[in-house]
Amino acid sequence: MNRFALLSLYRSLTRHKLYATLNVGGLAVGIAVFLVLGLYARFETSYEKWLPRHDRVYVAQTVWNLPESPFNGAYPYTMGGLLEQLREDFPGVVGTRIRGGRNGGTVIRGGVATSADIAQVDASFFDVFDLPMVRGSGSALRQPANVLISETLARRYFGTSDPIGQTLTIAVDKAVNYRVAGVFRDLPANSDFRISVLVPLPAAPPSEQWFHWGSSSLQTFLRFDTPQAARAFEQKLPPFVDRRGLADMGKDASRIQQIKLLPLTRMHLEPAGSESASAKITVVTLAIVGLLTLLVAIVNYVNLATARANVRAREVAMRKVLGADRLALVRQFLGEAVLTVGVAALLGLILAELSLPLVNAAGGLSLTIPYALVVPALMALTLVVGLLAGFYPALLLSRYPAASVLASARSPGGGRVGTRVREGLVVLQFGLAIAFMVGTAVLVAQTRHVRQSDLGFQREGLMMLLSTRDSLVGADRTRMIAAAIRELPSVRSAAIGNNAAGGSGEDNADNVPLPGVAGDGPSLRWIITGPDFFKVYGARVLAGRVFDAAHRDDDALARDMASGINIVINRQAVSTLGFRSPQEAIGKTVGGKRPRTIIGVVEDMRFFSPRQPNSATYYVYYSQPEKAFTAVVSIRYTGDPRVTMDALRTIWQRSVPQVPFEAATADTQLTKFYEADDRATRLFAIGAGLAVLIGCVGLWGLASYNTQMRIREIGIRKTLGASSADIARLLVGQFLRPVLLANLVAWPLAFVAMRTWLTGFDDHVALSPLFFIGGTAAATVIAVLTVLGQSLRASRAAPAWALRHE
Repeated sequence: MNRFALLSLYRSLTRHKLYATLNVGGLAVGIAVFLVLGLYARFETSYEKWLPRHDRVYVAQTVWNLPESPFNGAYPYTMGGLLEQLREDFPGVVGTRIRGGRNGGTVIRGGVATSADIAQVDASFFDVFDLPMVRGSGSALRQPANVLISETLARRYFGTSDPIGQTLTIAVDKAVNYRVAGVFRDLPANSDFRISVLVPLPAAPPSEQWFHWGSSSLQTFLRFDTPQAARAFEQKLPPFVDRRGLADMGKDASRIQQIKLLPLTRMHLEPAGSESASAKITVVTLAIVGLLTLLVAIVNYVNLATARANVRAREVAMRKVLGADRLALVRQFLGEAVLTVGVAALLGLILAELSLPLVNAAGGLSLTIPYALVVPALMALTLVVGLLAGFYPALLLSRYPAASVLASARSPGGGRVGTRVREGLVVLQFGLAIAFMVGTAVLVAQTRHVRQSDLGFQREGLMMLLSTRDSLVGADRTRMIAAAIRELPSVRSAAIGNNAAGGSGEDNADNVPLPGVAGDGPSLRWIITGPDFFKVYGARVLAGRVFDAAHRDDDALARDMASGINIVINRQAVSTLGFRSPQEAIGKTVGGKRPRTIIGVVEDMRFFSPRQPNSATYYVYYSQPEKAFTAVVSIRYTGDPRVTMDALRTIWQRSVPQVPFEAATADTQLTKFYEADDRATRLFAIGAGLAVLIGCVGLWGLASYNTQMRIREIGIRKTLGASSADIARLLVGQFLRPVLLANLVAWPLAFVAMRTWLTGFDDHVALSPLFFIGGTAAATVIAVLTVLGQSLRASRAAPAWALRHE
């Protein structure tokens, strides 16, 4: 472009300031949304890529395939002894294990216990993970008395003094004094590893399940030099599982449980079944929202540029008379488009920077703009978007014949074809806008539904003491603490179990053989309960009775499994076990060689994520439930939860001061299941709202242009007797036609997208036609309000002025 072309662009923009504001502003908002949501998608897909040689590390997944099991799917956890068995069968395999992590243990210093992100790892940890060290070496983990800590932890406990050689008391399974032998850099936010302390795994297995196939106690990571080597090794794993799992899972164990290798960088979004599948869908959805918002902004630019083409028709004609050919004009207008997009991109970058604090607050994120990456990408985006957005307007403007334009009393407007193109662009804009509105309504309705749905127990007035899960507490102290809690004035009842609301304890399942049915039977989740467990949760009894201390046969601790135990099942288990009704199940015995007699049926109690399918469950009764491997105290209280929480803290600090106090209400525990979807809903709503705003800007600009082009027609109509209301209805009706046609684009798009998203929930709202009708109604109202001002102003023009108007 030469300086005359630049001067022409400057005059065009400054003479029509409103048009320039709408055009550049719409593009800037679209680019800002695209940048912010692109940063979010980039952050979510960058997990573990900060690690050197991350492309060589794989996580061993346990893949379950059990009939009707709540645990079917792939999980990034294995039994504790998997790596040892792999090394025995495949000498030379390079791997390590991580046990613990987030709140994985306790640091005791000065008599004060503090929860910390403690992980037990193999001495080979640094053969797989190259954590950047500040002081010391990763080889220090080969000494069982050494510990490595993060920079933050080093400053917290040692200030500015040298931490090397200092002593820390760390409790995982038991309290042990360790020598600080090194300091590693803090792990970044884009990591699933929450580790601030690394201690060696104990030489002796910490649990009986260490070598039991079917258990999951830690994460196992393997390193391979190439992807081909990893795939070749994975082919050897089914025979390995059949051979090693024979004793625990029988013949052809690999049909029940498989070991698969997943690249480390895919671990954040892919394993763990529906949970990470939903995270992946969320990331993809928000990335698509960013792209579609940018598309709406580009369409808005094209629409406004073509609608205003008549303003520059005489300029084009004069340039042709002075010798400019069509190619030169195309180059000029494409250059103008690129420059306009460049200005919009700069404003979009500013808007993105200003909006990031609000987006981070709304989404619970910590996004920042990496300018070294964003600026070159933005320059490339400017070129691509400028060429895409300016191509059609450039062709339209450059084709005007000079003679006819200069001879005409008025400039061309593109004719019927131009009108149809502009209406088609409005249809596309509002089609996406309506789809966004429908999607936002569905997301809001679903997130509200899962928060308010019946979980099968009374979540209000329910609190869990979680600190008793720590192995340092022990059964005797747990029983003593539970007794003290029951004496509190605000506590109505308290019970111990190995699980609680929010999935706060163990998660176990086993197969239940059915009488007269071949095979191992369906897999059911099982939960240990103690006295008053169902009373605390307010469970609804559908048939039979629940456990009672007066019935000695209920106590599984006093019974031999071979002679049988009593169980209570939930509603879901009734059909899973083949019964037609809860009443029919009462008194029946299932379980084959481990008989289980059903004494009661309760309503389903959903302790876990709403994205997990509601699973068939049976409950076992322990008269001393504190002897379970994991014990959680569930408490039914009245009054202010802070009063009860303070009383619990006092009891705890008096009883077990060396273990950090941890308690939460049921609402707090359940909220963690909703956080990701709430964040996605907020970000989606922000993107959708801005996309709708851009669409309104485009419609307003088009209405302004069309109204101006029809001034004389309006004057003639009023001269012939049309009232202002008639004119307003005519104009509004014509502007609404493309908005209503947009539903042909919006409804199928929204239906497919929302149906896919809702399938991630076991309990979800129906995809009601009201969502689609409501989105259309909202778009119609917005469109009417957008063009009504232009229509009323045009309808009130005096006929004499309108007929003289040029």
